[in-house]
Amino acid sequence: MEFGMFLAMYHPATRRGERTEQDVLREDLALVEAGDRAGFKYCWFSEHHFLDEYSHMSDSETFMAYAFAKTERIHLGSGIFNITPNVNHPVRIAERVAMLDHLSMGRFEFGTGRGSSSQEVYGFAIPDMDVTRDMFDEALPEIVKMWHDEPYGPFDGRFFSMPQRPVLPKPYTDPHPPLWVASGSPGTFEKAARLGLGVLCFSQGTPAELEQLIKVYKDNIGKAEPVGGYVNDNVMVTTDMCVLEDGHRARQLVLANRGNYHTGLLARYLDSFPMAAHLPRWPELPPEVTAEQLDYAIKEGFIAVGTPDEAHRTLQNYVDIGADQVAFGTLSTDLSIDDALEVYDCFGKHVIPEFDTDPVHRTTRLREQQVGLATRST
Repeated sequence: MEFGMFLAMYHPATRRGERTEQDVLREDLALVEAGDRAGFKYCWFSEHHFLDEYSHMSDSETFMAYAFAKTERIHLGSGIFNITPNVNHPVRIAERVAMLDHLSMGRFEFGTGRGSSSQEVYGFAIPDMDVTRDMFDEALPEIVKMWHDEPYGPFDGRFFSMPQRPVLPKPYTDPHPPLWVASGSPGTFEKAARLGLGVLCFSQGTPAELEQLIKVYKDNIGKAEPVGGYVNDNVMVTTDMCVLEDGHRARQLVLANRGNYHTGLLARYLDSFPMAAHLPRWPELPPEVTAEQLDYAIKEGFIAVGTPDEAHRTLQNYVDIGADQVAFGTLSTDLSIDDALEVYDCFGKHVIPEFDTDPVHRTTRLREQQVGLATRST
């Protein structure tokens, strides 16, 4: 199993007296560099618009271009690029993906989606959330076609049209970077498998709750008719992580990091996500986690918190349900950057080597097995 992180420029009002947007951006960059040193294989960057406090990462492609120059091995991915034409014209997506692929020399992962919040979607003159599904279905196969060697088009679709044009540059990676899609329900997991796409499952859940979703995907991926040039058989899931050799201190950091504020913002904005009925609605916040609740979650293997041995037991549960990657959103709380860097260093030293022994990224290995070529000649 491989490991990743995800970053979103979380900028809560509760800490704006001590941290500016510039501070948040630099902290996110420092964590990417730390993850690269520690042996994390992936880092995912959100694209959100108009979601004050929750995410100020509206231009992730610029951030990633800079981060590629600061890192050596870690793959950086869009988690996600919104490919609905009102938000991002498909040609501009194809161009940006290819450019990031070139700048990184093949370290870019193309995560796709259609937006997770009416606050965002309606801000781009999209009439309702449901139509974004049709927008996505039209755009993705056309983006893949734009990477072919011949000029693209003409195309006259329901949501965008264009005359014949060469879309440049072509990707560095042959035939294109790995394709992923944000998924959170049995229907979207099945659809991802049918299209040969990797799954980015940012929905929170216990291993037992995620197991059935992963089973739907794995039962169908062998029957994929890929929208791209190969099948990206990959499921990424998320959980909380705070690992130190001093397990008590790790617990104290979690209890003090105001994770309930982030959860409250999630409930405020992400109205396309299924929300637990007991969650209060903004501005009311969920109660803070108690020490007893945290110990229960660690004991049951829901979260990777505590000592390296405790995290190992939790992460084995994710291996057992078939997850290919587990990613952590450490800075989506009030954890300080100094503590986060210490946590990632500890995790890299004591946990990653127990699970990830292959120096080759799974996405690279799958592509090379099916396509046989590592890069496009330049």
